[in-house]
Amino acid sequence: MSDSEMARKLAELDRLLNDPETRMDAGRVWALAQELKVPAAPAQRRAA
Repeated sequence: MSDSEMARKLAELDRLLNDPETRMDAGRVWALAQELKVPAAPAQRRAA
């Protein structure tokens, strides 16, 4: 995903969550969150 596309999606998510004049669309919020999700780094093993 390009930086501009990510910025656009973050702006849309911010608007959906924070703009009182925008109707909440939970499905769209979750879809955007899934698209923007960064994969977690693999768990690192601790030395005993």
